[in-house]
Amino acid sequence: VGTLHKSLVKADNLDLSDQCREVSGLTPEGLGKAEPLDRVLQQFSQLVSSDLKVLGRSSYTLCSDGQLLIRQVLHPETSKKNFMLSDCFYSFYDLRKEFHTCYPSSAAVKDQTIKTMAEYLGLGTDEAEEDFGVWQVKTMVAIIFSMLSEGCNHVFTEPETVKCKYETGPCSKSETVDSETVIRARGLPWQSSDQDIARFFKGLNIAKGGVALCLNSQGRRNGEALVRFVNSEQRDLALERHKHHMGSRYIEVYKATGEEFLKIAGGTSNEVAQFLSKENQVIIRMRGLPFTATQEDVLGFLGQECPVTGGKEGLLFVKYPDGRPTGDAFVLFSCEEYAQNALKKHKEILGKRYIELFRSTAAEVQQVVLNRYMSTPLIPTLPTPIIPVIPPPYTIATGSIRDCVRLRGLPYTAGIDDILDFMGDATGDIKPHGVHMVLNQQGRPSGDAFIQMKSADKAFMVAQKCHKKMMKDRYVEVFQCSGEEMNFVLMGGTLNRSGLSPPPCKLPCLSPPAYAAFQTAAVIPAEAAALYQPQALLPTTRTPQASAAAPPTVTYYPAQAAQLYMNYTAYYPSPPVSPTTVGYIAAPPGAVAAAATATHTPILPQPGALVRMQGLPYNTGMKEILSFFQGYQYAPDDYNGLIQLSDQARSVLQAPKEWVCL
Repeated sequence: VGTLHKSLVKADNLDLSDQCREVSGLTPEGLGKAEPLDRVLQQFSQLVSSDLKVLGRSSYTLCSDGQLLIRQVLHPETSKKNFMLSDCFYSFYDLRKEFHTCYPSSAAVKDQTIKTMAEYLGLGTDEAEEDFGVWQVKTMVAIIFSMLSEGCNHVFTEPETVKCKYETGPCSKSETVDSETVIRARGLPWQSSDQDIARFFKGLNIAKGGVALCLNSQGRRNGEALVRFVNSEQRDLALERHKHHMGSRYIEVYKATGEEFLKIAGGTSNEVAQFLSKENQVIIRMRGLPFTATQEDVLGFLGQECPVTGGKEGLLFVKYPDGRPTGDAFVLFSCEEYAQNALKKHKEILGKRYIELFRSTAAEVQQVVLNRYMSTPLIPTLPTPIIPVIPPPYTIATGSIRDCVRLRGLPYTAGIDDILDFMGDATGDIKPHGVHMVLNQQGRPSGDAFIQMKSADKAFMVAQKCHKKMMKDRYVEVFQCSGEEMNFVLMGGTLNRSGLSPPPCKLPCLSPPAYAAFQTAAVIPAEAAALYQPQALLPTTRTPQASAAAPPTVTYYPAQAAQLYMNYTAYYPSPPVSPTTVGYIAAPPGAVAAAATATHTPILPQPGALVRMQGLPYNTGMKEILSFFQGYQYAPDDYNGLIQLSDQARSVLQAPKEWVCL
């Protein structure tokens, strides 16, 4: 046994809780004078080396009380501070596991502590006699000596390991993925890569190819990722990083299933499998390539300073099902240096077009390429509708009477029963079927709910009484609102005590027809969810004359109760750093056909009849758009019967030899 040393590490935050002060005896003044972590680790290495020389030894292995100190403290902290740990911190023994192996009749590993292990062996411990931390180390030494004694002869043979680097690789849909090893991370920065996510979980062992960035139905990254770990123990440690920070953003970490992971990361295309068969490669996605670009053109664009792995074999062009190029391609590089050189060519010119380059992942390659050959998205955005229903006699009001309340900041696990408990005595003033849970685009709770009260006075009393009241471990904000304001929020606007803020995008054409269900004449059940039709980008015209002539809206509901869906995708598209695949994923044709048959509502023609423009200057007018499409023709007679248009839009359609962009 070497000499005993104790060093304090300077904390980033010197605010100590009363419990911490009492247990440890530490003070902010003492920690403020301590050395930073990198210097303390350097001193530790030097002291251990000198002890080894005295003992005539050359190597050593750490033994820790559990895994938290190494996996959840040292590795994340050094990663955040951008310096490397020495090799000894990547292989260590967990004393709790070794003790349970040596003494199977002792307490379970998760219940073990230094004190319980010492008591099991009959070792005396007096925490008051020693300085904080010192008695723990001395007791650990005594426990290890007891395990090595002749009566036990325990041998330390299976150290815990920490992976130095995240390994990329493909995942097949035929693989079996244990649901106890998968988590979902939410709130990720749009530009984050698989390596950034692996760094967030530094210290935990992620399975090979275990990071899958999620894309929405338009092919854009949605700020979520599914991460697969090597075992359930690592997954449980990952869940403890809930609301830890990546840069300035906190990341939410939840349990997920193996089926969800395979939907995102699994693939069966031979072309993709061959492309991803080269392991430990850095993947870059190119976007905006000329449709005539060849492999030689791409290799020439990248140049000799960033050679592609395998030459032409390291290129994968993305094509539509009919073989036409999409303008996207994926490229493999053997090291980070080559990838960085390639990223420096972001927005350089190839032919007559500038090319965008982004970091990518194996899971994104599979999603983007395989979606070209599938008739439905990998991740359905809403539950599949079953049958149209006849509206019951209760309605979602759309007037200006403020007889509704909005709950914001609900726990994601909260249900209607929790809301009723939260409302207390006021539950008697809720209209029948008046509690509406709001789900996001992925069908998960958004943290919002709307409640219809019997009168505006009752809504006011509830807002005053329950505002910032606690539900489980979160406080919930309660705002009084009207039915009109409720619909406004569902369309992407914001509502708080300061009033209403309009949706970021005011164009009515971006609102999916699902939200026509909230117009004045609409009637829907509380457990109903409107059908979201991805191909129909235009809602019914909102002029009073058109609304009066429009057929009544028919809503759909699945077998079990669903709720309202907020239109996040329409108003909050991914920023430019997130690659887009708009129009690549076809909607389920059966759902759209059923809706058209049941409602007789005009549905837009198949893709190709309309085009949508993004990135327009804010001062662009109709004249500039028409000039942009000068020379292209259309068939106005075919479209007038399909789309309900305002007078202004109809006059544009009747102009000769003009293509209309809505």
